[in-house]
Amino acid sequence: MNRERKTPERRSRKARRTRDTLAQAAFELVLDRGLRDVTVEEIAERADVDRRTFSRYFASKEDAVLDSVRGDGDRINDALRDRPAGEPPLTAYRRAVMDWLAHPEAQAWHRRPRIFELLVLAQREPTLYAAFHHIRVDAQEDSVALIAERLGVDPRQDIRPAVTVAAGAGALLAAQAAWVRGGCPEELPRLVEQAFDALATDLLAQLPAGPASHSTTEGNRTS
Repeated sequence: MNRERKTPERRSRKARRTRDTLAQAAFELVLDRGLRDVTVEEIAERADVDRRTFSRYFASKEDAVLDSVRGDGDRINDALRDRPAGEPPLTAYRRAVMDWLAHPEAQAWHRRPRIFELLVLAQREPTLYAAFHHIRVDAQEDSVALIAERLGVDPRQDIRPAVTVAAGAGALLAAQAAWVRGGCPEELPRLVEQAFDALATDLLAQLPAGPASHSTTEGNRTS
């Protein structure tokens, strides 16, 4: 009976090792040579498997390259799940993101070797960016379900969970874009804080007078 129990476990560990080896091979090759100059066959060869084995684990080379960031959404959602029930939803989401960034074992993007390079490349390569977007969307769907559970509502009937996650994820995305443009990997936590701070202020009230606001005023006068 013990033998029967261990066999699936061994298979699972072997599959995990194969997936990790393929993902690491894709990660290294693409960052060293560029996405367009690396083939799936080369990734499989680096991992010492055949093309068919690659296809069992990944749909594309983009999928394999991004495997190293796939779990980050899960880590944020785990932190969200652990936030106190009494926190307002957006506050809980913000603190979950900050918990992920600060946790030494979570290995957030600014702590992990070459993730900055990967996200810079994702901004330049449309297919890589699209694959990264799908990963984000999957994580956000789980976040919506968690926020809905906190509020005790059905997210299909109540829009607030989706709005909360869209706002929080948008702040994180804006911070990530600024991080990539800025070229300073250690700046990510500060930029995330700034992005969430922007959500906590009345941005419309801070708009300077300009052509848009002037035309609106003029329209109001004529009406």
